[in-house]
Amino acid sequence: MTDTLDDRRVLLAGGTSDAGWAIAHALRERGAHVAVAGRSRDKLARFSREGFDAIELDLADARAVDDAVGRLDSLDGLIPLVGGWRGGGGIPGQSDEDWHVLSGALTAVRHACRAAWPLLEASPAARVAVVSSVQVTRPLAGGANYAAVKAAVEAWTQAMAHGFVKSARDAGRSQTGGCTIFRVNQLADVIDDVAAGVAGLWDGPPEPTAQIRTLA
Repeated sequence: MTDTLDDRRVLLAGGTSDAGWAIAHALRERGAHVAVAGRSRDKLARFSREGFDAIELDLADARAVDDAVGRLDSLDGLIPLVGGWRGGGGIPGQSDEDWHVLSGALTAVRHACRAAWPLLEASPAARVAVVSSVQVTRPLAGGANYAAVKAAVEAWTQAMAHGFVKSARDAGRSQTGGCTIFRVNQLADVIDDVAAGVAGLWDGPPEPTAQIRTLA
């Protein structure tokens, strides 16, 4: 087990929620340097007052994400914390409006991972983690849009894991980066467990596929 995360730099993308608050503190307790990115200046101020780096950023804006991440000197962890539930009404109720809002989470994850990839690839111990849903494995009619987006986020994360494997193979070195998917039912019920899980991402060697942890 790694007792300290000194010198590890972690970005919480879209991390101004209560979950982001808990994760940021759990990481800092282990010694990590944490930056939090989000759109709300007021929510970011809460983190700034606590001594965290605060980055005002719209993750839907690819160029803005590229610019913001490009200003970082190094990065060892990326935790996209984006999403939210919309749905109901069975299959007929899966509106295009809901899909547009929900799919913004996938767009945000894509933008953040793409921009961060060079820094993560260069890190001696990169970790990426996303929060998904147990509905991926048992989707309901009223949450079809939601489950589909979460499944897409998981697929992207698995592809990131393969990217770490391929990068190591192409460079003739050991794998240094790994990915984790936390599946939850209600995030609000397991925030502390997710925070502890994120802080423990560096406690073992990276795996060749994204590791799935169910915290429902």
